[in-house]
Amino acid sequence: MATYVQLSTTAKMPLVGLGTWQSPAGKVTAAVMAAIDAGYRHFDCAYVYQNEKETGEGIHQKIKEGVVKREDLFIVSKLWCTFYEKPLVKGACQKTLAGLKLDYLDLYLMHWPLGLKAGDELFPKDDKGMSIPSNTHILQTWEAMEELVDAGLVKAIGISNFNREQTERILNKPGLKHKPANNQIECHPYLTQEKLIKYCQSKGIAVTAYCPLGPPDRPWAKPEDPSLLDDPKIKEIAAKHNKTPAQLLLRFQIQRNVIAIPKSITPQRIVENLKVFDFELTKKEMATILSFNRNWRICAMSMSKTHKEYPFHAEY
Repeated sequence: MATYVQLSTTAKMPLVGLGTWQSPAGKVTAAVMAAIDAGYRHFDCAYVYQNEKETGEGIHQKIKEGVVKREDLFIVSKLWCTFYEKPLVKGACQKTLAGLKLDYLDLYLMHWPLGLKAGDELFPKDDKGMSIPSNTHILQTWEAMEELVDAGLVKAIGISNFNREQTERILNKPGLKHKPANNQIECHPYLTQEKLIKYCQSKGIAVTAYCPLGPPDRPWAKPEDPSLLDDPKIKEIAAKHNKTPAQLLLRFQIQRNVIAIPKSITPQRIVENLKVFDFELTKKEMATILSFNRNWRICAMSMSKTHKEYPFHAEY
């Protein structure tokens, strides 16, 4: 099986990448270096994770050691929502490039389909704790994203957390120069996203699953939240293949041609998460895993529920 997805730009995006969300700044450099040694070539970053400098140090160190060349790597980052005003986009991208110590990104995504008030606050909130929107329009932000491609700062552009209607709006934009190459969405067996994945793939938009393991270490986890890695049915299918539950959850995605970006800072798990190309789930097992869907979201961005572009009021 291929270990990558070919984007509409013809670039090859590895099916498994290292996620860096929730990776503490002090530990992410070592995790990135361990991942490169283990064979990872795809790294998923974002300005809002506030650890791009440390991620960049890990990448830079391995390039310096001659373990990899820049062109062997596929580096993704994301434009944060407080930089959606057209004049702010290029500077935000340059900030990310400087942090990561790179000349270009392989893929740059609009992190959410909603603009937030510009300023130093990453999550500007009103006195009710709801996010303060900016009066930006996703199509105008997209034009600024297209300019980054033309300027050579990024090789491809995409979206994240966009629903079907929002994705469609970009595809139907008059004078569209560069279509979205990727939509990065939350996806795991409790949120299988079948309709959105089918739609995106039918339009030539590759899909990346974030939280593919349903991250257990999120700060707002409640004791009653379901845990994918402890789900007895998932454990049972994994045991049949002599694999861990994590490996099973990643295989479930890549077998649908969906890219997965598990986050880990543990060297042993980093290695384990890449060993998903040597087994295959049966049609029946895939169907069983899909049947676990309960439309359960880990990242609901609830503080933006009142935003006119909030993506999750729609079915998909």
